[in-house]
Amino acid sequence: MTFFLKGAVSALALSCGVAAMGVAPAHAYTLMDMIRGDRARTQSTIVNPAPEVAPPPQVNTSAPLPKVSSPQYYTYKVDPMRLVDTGKFTDPVVTGAVVAAVGTPGDATPSVQRRYLIDAKVRAPVDVAKALESYYGDSKNEMVWLTGTEINDRAKSAMAFLANAGSVGLDPADYAVEVPAVDPASPDPAMRDRALTQFELQLSAKVLAYVQDTVRGRVDPNKLSGYHDFVRKTVNLDPVLKLARMSPDVGAYLSSRTPNGPQFSALKAELAKLKGEGSGEQPITIAISGALRPGETSSEIPNIVKAIGKYGSAALKSENAATLSAYAGGTDYSPEIVSLVEAFQKERGLKPDGIIGQATVRVMTGGDSNGSKIEKLIVAMEQARWLPADLGPRYVFINQPAYMVYYYNDNKQELSMRTVIGKTTNQTFFFQDQVQTVEYNPFWGVPQSIIINEMLPKLRADPGYLDRMGYEVAVGGKAVPSASVDWYGSTANVAVRQPPSGDNALGKLKILFPNKHAIYMHDTPERTFFKRDMRALSHGCVRLEEPRVMAAAVLSTTVDKVNEEIATGKNHAVQVPQKFPIYIAYFTAWPDKNGVVQYFNDVYDRDSYVRKAFDATTKARGAQI
Repeated sequence: MTFFLKGAVSALALSCGVAAMGVAPAHAYTLMDMIRGDRARTQSTIVNPAPEVAPPPQVNTSAPLPKVSSPQYYTYKVDPMRLVDTGKFTDPVVTGAVVAAVGTPGDATPSVQRRYLIDAKVRAPVDVAKALESYYGDSKNEMVWLTGTEINDRAKSAMAFLANAGSVGLDPADYAVEVPAVDPASPDPAMRDRALTQFELQLSAKVLAYVQDTVRGRVDPNKLSGYHDFVRKTVNLDPVLKLARMSPDVGAYLSSRTPNGPQFSALKAELAKLKGEGSGEQPITIAISGALRPGETSSEIPNIVKAIGKYGSAALKSENAATLSAYAGGTDYSPEIVSLVEAFQKERGLKPDGIIGQATVRVMTGGDSNGSKIEKLIVAMEQARWLPADLGPRYVFINQPAYMVYYYNDNKQELSMRTVIGKTTNQTFFFQDQVQTVEYNPFWGVPQSIIINEMLPKLRADPGYLDRMGYEVAVGGKAVPSASVDWYGSTANVAVRQPPSGDNALGKLKILFPNKHAIYMHDTPERTFFKRDMRALSHGCVRLEEPRVMAAAVLSTTVDKVNEEIATGKNHAVQVPQKFPIYIAYFTAWPDKNGVVQYFNDVYDRDSYVRKAFDATTKARGAQI
């Protein structure tokens, strides 16, 4: 039965959460140990079963239950910083420092200040320090921000731009530089020149830091938690100072480095709008206790209509223009208003049943204060920098806090549907990958996390539990009855899978983007979850409300063809014609297809960890030398 092990390992390796888990006690080994062939540390779990009925295994019933733990959130550790090695600013061709090549103390030639660069003390992120050493270590490179003994217009333009870094979701404090004070009554040339060269190096360091931050983000997402998984972008800083020196408009050059994709631009515009509104805007309040149902009467109906008129999309308002214009302020929850509410609920990913409960009220009233929205926007702009600046013309975008997935083709949203994501104890990861395969009538390879955390207690009390439930069990590649396995030993080389059926946990298909976290999109026989507004209910994978529609989209085929493949009843896989990106994302603020930013609950409380990382970064950068 070697085919079983191969199939089981394949299925298990792609099962939700298996690679995401760490192991608690030393004797509880993970499935990845088995896949790597690490069996030397495991103990035998087979008790030589008879062909029909296995004898009761001799077990150590006092063995404690093992536990597989989930990834953890971390205390953020700031990217390392160091002093710029100004010793590299000397000219090896000339005896002594650059001073020997440029004149005597007090000269006011354009390059005279270079001799004092070796005295400057600037602390910077490692990549920034290297770029500074490379630029100023070349004696042919001119000062960027100084002309003679004057701070030039280029420097003033750069400083003005950096002071406005908050407009793109960065902290101006990270890039602030003080202009040196010089006493015009009794100028000391040496003191003046030292202060000016210190300013030169500091401003260059801040400009380089800005470019790096605006391209890739100031936070390393992989240091936030085990749920974040990104290849951090590499930013080439070597040409930045030369380009800034040659640019006729430094502000325009720096602005060109900021992401300008449609999603980031929408977030930026929303941030400017909210900052402009300040706290003067009067919020819409809807005072409903419990729920308001169709046919009832409420004095809050005018506020409900007003809220939809404010927060509904342009398309929704256009489609319901007659209802909105005809409304005269009545308090009856009439069929026309119910239809309006249902359209709003559907647009926001809520259950479109016309019942106005607290989840609907929260969305209708904007949900968050102005300040809270601004915080979400700043986090979203940071996270957007972790993704490609251009998401591509064709991609799948899962936004976990929205409990929604979107399919884009030819730069247009062609499909959206509800999803179920991981519970707070089995969170879905934040990463990106490529859609590759659709598997029909799949086996469900049970992850080790579920075997150990959920099945093992039952199996110790009832070893034949899996046999009766119709699961297949293999040990070391050999199919065996569940009752023959020593469930008090290691489960590392035990494979459990559920055959294709109407009750299979994965339903009739799954969509694969192979990744080390074993997360994928799939069907489910549990349809009632999609009726809920809060849908963080899975073991980490993403369940789809309309999986056959999504499968047809990614395969560039029809739903009828998908149905035909399923109707064979056979487990088989089909490759997508061309791989394309999928973003398993986490944004509490994100624009919809019309460019209107929507806000969502922070179901995993991840934004708080990003904000703590912001604070730690600003504190580290502002520390005194």
